[in-house]
Amino acid sequence: MPWVYLIIAGLLEVCWAIGLKYSHGFTKPVPSLFTLVTLAGSMFLLAKAAQSLPIGTAYGVWVGIGALGAAILGIVLFHETVTPMRLLFLGMLLVAIIGLKATAA
Repeated sequence: MPWVYLIIAGLLEVCWAIGLKYSHGFTKPVPSLFTLVTLAGSMFLLAKAAQSLPIGTAYGVWVGIGALGAAILGIVLFHETVTPMRLLFLGMLLVAIIGLKATAA
């Protein structure tokens, strides 16, 4: 179950990261509320996962999912630049997330 919590926490991290963009510096109420709620949920589930998983693994996977998801959605939603090197490093990030999961105690 801790891995399920961790994956959901990572997905919620993507939500709040993207919500930050839509909140325009917390000046828009609905996106701001969405951001705060998903942030709280993400932190709660990360804490639940960290009760059973090593903190370095839990935090690394959580950050990795959030960074990878935010970068992909930044490309899709905000038309951020896509370069071969950026895709290479995003791929490396995915490999690192999988590696952390595969080598977790």
